[in-house]
Amino acid sequence: MKRGRRAEILLAIDQGTTGTKAFLLRDDLRVLGEATREFPQHFPKPGWVEHDLEQVHASVAAAVKQVFRDTGVQPSRIAGVGITNQRETTAVWDRSTGRPIHRAIVWQDRRTADACAALRRRGLESKFRRATGLVLDPYFSGTKLAWLLDHVAGARAKARAGQLAFGTIDSFLAWRLTGGASHVTDTSNASRTLLLDLAKGEWSEELCDILRVPLRMLPRVIPNDEVLGRTRGVGFLPDGIPVACPIGDQQSALFGQACYSQGEAKCTYGTGAFLVLNTGDEIVPSRHGLIATAAWRLAGKTTFALEGSTFIAGAIVQWLRDGLGIIRSSSEIEALAQSVDASDGVVLVPALTGLGAPHWDPHARGVLCGLTRGSTRAHVARAALEGIAFQIHDLLRAMEKDVGRRVRRLKVDGGASRNNLLLQFQSDLLGARISRPQITSTTALGAALLAGHGLGIFTSLAQIRKAWAEERSFRPLTSRARMEPRLAEWRRAVQLARSGGE
Repeated sequence: MKRGRRAEILLAIDQGTTGTKAFLLRDDLRVLGEATREFPQHFPKPGWVEHDLEQVHASVAAAVKQVFRDTGVQPSRIAGVGITNQRETTAVWDRSTGRPIHRAIVWQDRRTADACAALRRRGLESKFRRATGLVLDPYFSGTKLAWLLDHVAGARAKARAGQLAFGTIDSFLAWRLTGGASHVTDTSNASRTLLLDLAKGEWSEELCDILRVPLRMLPRVIPNDEVLGRTRGVGFLPDGIPVACPIGDQQSALFGQACYSQGEAKCTYGTGAFLVLNTGDEIVPSRHGLIATAAWRLAGKTTFALEGSTFIAGAIVQWLRDGLGIIRSSSEIEALAQSVDASDGVVLVPALTGLGAPHWDPHARGVLCGLTRGSTRAHVARAALEGIAFQIHDLLRAMEKDVGRRVRRLKVDGGASRNNLLLQFQSDLLGARISRPQITSTTALGAALLAGHGLGIFTSLAQIRKAWAEERSFRPLTSRARMEPRLAEWRRAVQLARSGGE
């Protein structure tokens, strides 16, 4: 930034599963501040997870107002807004009123497991995988959308008449931020719906027909260097601020980690854990239980990625706090786990909402095994952290098989990446270097950087890459051979989880 010129400030809205973060970044890549507001989770039935979209919107407003209060930045100084979001969570709203027709169905929700199984019995798995890069699993948006159309009175008729709009959370926020002027999504979010032809970057009429989804309710897919509109009637932001194209949270973290080259990988430890590898301009069909996905589209070129997702990571710590009550706050977990030298055979498989990649078993259940009279809450705490790391081990090994080479360095971010015990165990398991950046809020950072790139504030990816800085690295302290007995214990526990714990 040249001396004497007033800094331009970017606002990123990072709308996550349990809360919304507002993040302010100057054009010299200095973080000014961030603020987070949680919102309620709704569990109407076992395996069902929903979000009230008005509560989500309220959390966005509250977080943005809070970050302005905390930093003293005036809203009028915002040069642009970036959006990143929980991806597969499915929203439908009325175009005329902007009101949701039902709570959003969250990515963790498993209610459409039987519908996915029925599609597989019809022999459609390979068709969906070839076209979308995805597997038929209730994780993705398409069957959630079909459920809403089937179960909300009058929804299907209204959808056919063009009265309803579908979107992932990015689309809903873009609609709200622009006063209903923009019904859009980006390639990264669209590629998580089971409705996008990944190679063409367009909605597939054939897949929409299979799931009985009217094409006219889908958002327009735009590239990540496009401005989708300007703020209007928001209340917590002035009118006229450019809103940049959104990006899904894990792709945003990949961007924020400066993984711009083929072969670079990151893992985000959030509510779930998400391992993503940049595959450049190549769509890599997975043979080992992963998915191909779009990372971003810039300058007319799409970058693709391989991804492995685990549904429960940091959420297992919340469960120890809220479900079992063995800790009072999530921050206590590391000290408690470190109070014992090992888990002493205790293994926790955090399959509380089924198992994601590479197993894709929606009926799996969490397992805590290996308990003895000597087991304490500290052993359970350590096993919980190790369970997160074991899942990432399985994902990375599957990823290495798909691309035919080892991943020697893994960049990490997200809330749980501040846990040194977890990262050291992860490094020992993988036999790889783990790099933690100075800015661990890389999901929000990525959205801010993309907004700046789309607005011309940042001129090149090379400029952004130079600003990435490592805070700490973790290297293996234990041989992979010595970790093998632990991995054998883990594999046995996973089989228990997949049999429902029986």
